[in-house]
Amino acid sequence: MIDANLKRAMLSIARIAIKEEFLGHKELTDEVKQRLITMFPRLAEPGAVFVTINERSSLRGCIGSLVAHRPLIDDIIENAKAAAFGDPRFPPLSPEEFDQITIEISLLSEPKPLPYTDIEDLRQKIVPGRDGVVLKLDGRQATFLPQVWEDLPDFDQFFAHLCLKAGLPGNCLEYHPEILVYHVEKFSEEELQE
Repeated sequence: MIDANLKRAMLSIARIAIKEEFLGHKELTDEVKQRLITMFPRLAEPGAVFVTINERSSLRGCIGSLVAHRPLIDDIIENAKAAAFGDPRFPPLSPEEFDQITIEISLLSEPKPLPYTDIEDLRQKIVPGRDGVVLKLDGRQATFLPQVWEDLPDFDQFFAHLCLKAGLPGNCLEYHPEILVYHVEKFSEEELQE
């Protein structure tokens, strides 16, 4: 579990990372990063996060890492910038929108393969609302964070959309894709303001 102070620091890092693109200079210098790591040593450890940007309760960008491959602080910075300016589903965030957005961070556990025999077996093993899912088939892959279950609570709908996100037919479960599951600890600016 992450304590509230570290959550606030992580959200603040994400917001500053986006803001510095508009300012045209670095706020998160090596010196600032080192000070943050001294206060929160967890930021130096490998970590995988997804950064989700919402504008008036609608998705405005979401990019992340499935596997921890760099220090947590760097993963937050890079994915915050990518969610704001590099999500192909949306135009880059504008300076006017910056004050309207809220940021959510999902810290991922390591994805683990979920062996299953058939669709019914998978249906029994997946826990909607708790499991984030990675689907892999024919060199393609996609993931849905656990919070996607809120919008797609039905197993069949959830997986049909996940197949499509991977660029596969909506019935791709019939071809027995590789499934991995992970869990997240998620928190947002809105929650921490309450």
